[in-house]
Amino acid sequence: MNTRIHRLSSFLADQIAAGEVVERPASLVKELLENSLDAQAGYIEIRIEQGGIKRVMVRDDGVGIHPDDLALAVSRHATSKIVSAEDLHLIKSLGFRGEALASVGSVARLTVTSRTADYQTGFPVEVVGGRHSDLGPRAHPQGTTVEVEDLFFNTPARRKFLKTERTEAQYIDQIVRRLSLAQFDVGFDLTMGKTHLRLPPGNVEQRLARVLMPNFVDRSIAVDEARDGMQLNGWVGLPTLSRNANDQQYFYVNGRVVYDKLIAHAIRQAYRDVLFHGRHPVFVLYLKTLAGAVDVNVHPTKHEVRFADARAVHDFVFGSLNRALRDVRPEDAGAPVISDTQAAYGTGRATYSGSTGSGQQTALHLSSRFAPTHGGGSASGVFERFSHPLNAAAGSDSSEVPPLGYAIAQLHGVYILAQNANGLVVIDMHAAHERITYEKLKSQHQQGLTGQRLLVPLVMDVSEAEADMVESTGEAMAALGMMIDRAGLATITVREVPAALVSGDIEAMTRDLLSDFLEYGSSRSIRDRHDDLLATMACHGSVRANRTLSAPEMNTLLREMERTENGGQCNHGRPTFMVQTMDDLDRLFLRGQ
Repeated sequence: MNTRIHRLSSFLADQIAAGEVVERPASLVKELLENSLDAQAGYIEIRIEQGGIKRVMVRDDGVGIHPDDLALAVSRHATSKIVSAEDLHLIKSLGFRGEALASVGSVARLTVTSRTADYQTGFPVEVVGGRHSDLGPRAHPQGTTVEVEDLFFNTPARRKFLKTERTEAQYIDQIVRRLSLAQFDVGFDLTMGKTHLRLPPGNVEQRLARVLMPNFVDRSIAVDEARDGMQLNGWVGLPTLSRNANDQQYFYVNGRVVYDKLIAHAIRQAYRDVLFHGRHPVFVLYLKTLAGAVDVNVHPTKHEVRFADARAVHDFVFGSLNRALRDVRPEDAGAPVISDTQAAYGTGRATYSGSTGSGQQTALHLSSRFAPTHGGGSASGVFERFSHPLNAAAGSDSSEVPPLGYAIAQLHGVYILAQNANGLVVIDMHAAHERITYEKLKSQHQQGLTGQRLLVPLVMDVSEAEADMVESTGEAMAALGMMIDRAGLATITVREVPAALVSGDIEAMTRDLLSDFLEYGSSRSIRDRHDDLLATMACHGSVRANRTLSAPEMNTLLREMERTENGGQCNHGRPTFMVQTMDDLDRLFLRGQ
C-alpha cells in the first residue's frame, strides 16, 4: 500500500461527499424539497419513476436561480444561505452546506432549469458524472426544475445496495409527508406511477388527516406551551390511538425534521403511565427555540441536532406532554368506541357537557362492602339491574348527565354497564379502580422520595465519566432519595436509597440512574421504579373480579374516574371504559334501515 499522502481528485471527493448526502433516492428528494422550501416555493411538484432510481423530477414556483449563478449552484460548497462562520450559529434555512446538487451531479445525470422574475425564459445547466455544461435558454415558468436520471449509474456498487423499487418509493412517500407537515402553506403533488399524493395548501386538519389518519385531530390533544425561550406546540394522540410501529411520529425543531434520542426519550417518559406495552404513540410536535441554542451542523443529512442545554429541552418536552396527557378527562375526549368492525379502538371524539359531580357521591374504599358474588349460574348472579337517575327521570336534560353516566348493571362481576347521554358505557371495574388507587398513592408520595441509609454501603466500579458526574449531580440525586459518594477514580459508594426500594436490586437501579444522567442530564429511573412499586400496590389493592357492587358503589367509582388523571387507561395502558353510541346500537340492530 502506498503510504504517501496525496490530494484526491475533485470528482472522487464529490463521490465521497455524495455517499454522505445521497444515501438513496429518498435522501435526494429530501435535499431537493428543502431547496425548494428555502426558495419560498408555494407549490412543489414531484414525479418519480422506478422508485426514483430511473428518474426524479422536482419542480417549484420559488424565486429561482439567477442564470449567472447556475454553474455555482451545481458546484461544491456553493450556497446563498450562509456567508461567514458566524452564520453557522444562526441558521434559519433548511439547507446551508452547499453540497446537495454537486453530490447528486457526481452520481447521476442532473439537469437544473431555473427562471427568476427578472427574465422571460429559463436557463438550464446539465451535469453528468461531475462535468457540467450550459444549455441554451428554454421556456420555463418562474421557479426551478431539477431532473435527476439514472441514479448511481457510474457507481454500480452503490446501486446494488438499494432496495426494491416499491420500498424506495415508500421511503420517498414518507419524506414528502414529513416535509409537508412542516409547511402547511405549501402545496405538494407527488406522483409515483399510479400512486398520487396531493396535499393542497392551507387546511391544517385536512393535511393531518391525509398524512396521518382521518381521525387524528379528533383523537388527539392540542399542545401549546412556552417557557425559557422555548415553545412547543402541535398534537399528541390519545393513548388509545397508539400503533404497533413508530411510523407516525413527527418532530420538528425550528421547522426542521429531526430524529433525536433525547426528544424520543422525553416523549416515551411522558406516555409511560398510559401506553399499553409494545405500542407507540402518534404525534406531530413543533419545538421552536433560539437559533443559537441548537446546532444543526452535526451530520451531513441534517437529521440530527445538538442542543446547548439538552437537559432543559428534555425536561420542557417531558413536562409539557405529561401535563397535557394527565389533564385529559372523559368529558374532554371520548373513550374508544366498540363496533363490530373495530373492537379495539374506535373513531370520533365523544362530546360531553355538564357537571362531573353528583350529590350522592361517597368515598370509594375497599371494605367488606365488596361482598363476593353468589355462586351458581343464576341470572341474578350474572346480570343484576339497578334503578338509577336516568331511569327515574327519563327525558330529562342530557346536559345534567355526567360524562360516564350512571350505572345500570354489573356483568359477570367484571364490567359495569352505564348509560350516558350518548349511549352505553362499559367499564372494566378493576382497571378503573386500579388507576384511581394508583393516582391516589402517587399523590400521597409526590412530596419527595424518603431515603433510607444502607446498613452496609454498596461499593461499585463505574466509568470515570460516571464517577465525575456523581460529584457534580449530588443535589439532583439527593432529591431522588439517593446518596452517592465518589470513592476513587472509577469507584462510587451508595450510602442511601429510597426507603420503598431498599429491598430491590440497588446496583442495577444505580447503574440505570447513572446511565440516564450521563446521556440525558437527568433521570426518572428512580421515580419510575417507585411508581412501578405503587402500581403493583394499586393492582393488588383494587377491587377484583367477581365482586358484586351496589348501585351507589358503582356510581361512586364512575365519579372518581371522571376526576382522576389518566382515568381512561389503567396503569398498564389498557382502556378502562368503552362507549357504544346509540347510532352504533341502531346499526347493529338495523333500526331505521
